[in-house]
Amino acid sequence: MSVPPSLRYEREAWRSGAGLLAAVDEVGRGSLAGPVSVGVVLLEPGCKPGPVGLRDSKLLTPEARTALVPRIRRWVLEGAVGHASAAEIDAVGILRALRLAAERAVASLSRTPDWVLLDGNHDYLTRRPQPLLLEFDDGLDALAAAPELEGGWRCEVPVRTLVKADLKCSSVAAASVLAKTERDALMAELAASYPAYGWDSNRGYSAPAHLAALEEHGPCEQHRRSWRLPGQRGPADELAADELPGWDTEASTGEVADEREQELA
Repeated sequence: MSVPPSLRYEREAWRSGAGLLAAVDEVGRGSLAGPVSVGVVLLEPGCKPGPVGLRDSKLLTPEARTALVPRIRRWVLEGAVGHASAAEIDAVGILRALRLAAERAVASLSRTPDWVLLDGNHDYLTRRPQPLLLEFDDGLDALAAAPELEGGWRCEVPVRTLVKADLKCSSVAAASVLAKTERDALMAELAASYPAYGWDSNRGYSAPAHLAALEEHGPCEQHRRSWRLPGQRGPADELAADELPGWDTEASTGEVADEREQELA
């Protein structure tokens, strides 16, 4: 059995002077279709431990996640989920889309944080030149040419990144559950309009049935067309990039890789 998350890192932040803390986690980054979604929860110093059974969303069954949602919302001060669509991911890249989704989530809250705990090893929230961000893109020219989208809030507070924070931190685990349940519901709705791809079960990830459907039917408007997709015309057909207006044919393998999420859903 996995070790439950705790408030260890949140309490460290509060001891260092943080006040209203936002915990942030994403879901859908490695999906081939649908939005990327970012969950945010707000906690204040002195809060009680998280709900019994709280874990990283990937370790929970769909039923357990659904049951936790109302308990999480009673525990946190506020919680929200923001989304960036497949078209927006194509327009600005996955990292900027993550930031956009997070900004939308925070903008929907009635209060704003003064400290952020972010899952992962890269601060995609802060708007400043970051070498790691450039490393994930194909080059400076492509990054500079991407349009800037506004999410209604700008992160101008300290951000602590923590690898596997969704496993270690109760607040981040809570954000992951909110994001996962809301995105899964969105993918189930999209599955009704695009039944060939099986999104009600694979959530847009690269499950064999989804890949086979892409080979047979090609991508639809909900797919991330800037990534290499089965059934999509591209370099394999000896087409030049300028024959595919708006399509980035050199997607990062890190973006397309599975996150084990689909297997555990």
